[in-house]
Amino acid sequence: MDSVDSFVSHSNSDMSIWGLFLAADPLVKGVMLLLVLASIWCWAIIVDKITSVRRERRFADDFEDAFWSGGSADALYDEIGGDPNDAMTRVFSAGMREWRRAKASGLVTAARSDLRASLLSRVERSMSFTITREMERLERGMNFLASIGSVSPFVGLFGTVWGIMNSFQSIAESKNTSLAVVAPGIAEALFATALGLAAAIPAVIAYNKFAGDLERVGGRLETFAEEFSTLLARQLDEGGR
Repeated sequence: MDSVDSFVSHSNSDMSIWGLFLAADPLVKGVMLLLVLASIWCWAIIVDKITSVRRERRFADDFEDAFWSGGSADALYDEIGGDPNDAMTRVFSAGMREWRRAKASGLVTAARSDLRASLLSRVERSMSFTITREMERLERGMNFLASIGSVSPFVGLFGTVWGIMNSFQSIAESKNTSLAVVAPGIAEALFATALGLAAAIPAVIAYNKFAGDLERVGGRLETFAEEFSTLLARQLDEGGR
């Protein structure tokens, strides 16, 4: 009888979003809350990614202007300090630290070509490791966006199926199939699917956009590392001067 009374009350229920939530089955409410929390988390990640990608681009532009201005790399490294704030500067600092260690040990001016090749290889590996760490930092949260984009519609669909099953059971018990009685229960169930899509669509769009943005950031870091390695190799060919 409780299910019948609950179903009959749907005909007089509030059809607003809040009313549909309050009238939903407890399990469907749980699904709705889960999807709302996932959507909020997604938007937090989206805002953070927009900020971080723009920040990395701005700092990279400023650093490249300073690096290619014709000044000394050693002077630029001293000006930057040991704890830079952006990815490209950290890649540069990693290479310069290895370069200065080699200078201190005399490898830069060594006559043996194999020692110089080993030095250049260490500098390149140091920058490569730094690029990997920086990309892992920048990509943080991307897996969550991908997961929400692929899973949320199915979670919402589960809530919808569960709600429709309850509505059909109530219809069978009440023996009333008029649209005015059936519509509220179906609307509550479909609301879960709507929430699933509301969480999934921004997550998928954001993931695709940021995946492209981060790929370009990674390519820019790798290009800079190669150019810096070329400059250091030229210095080695000139005898470290």
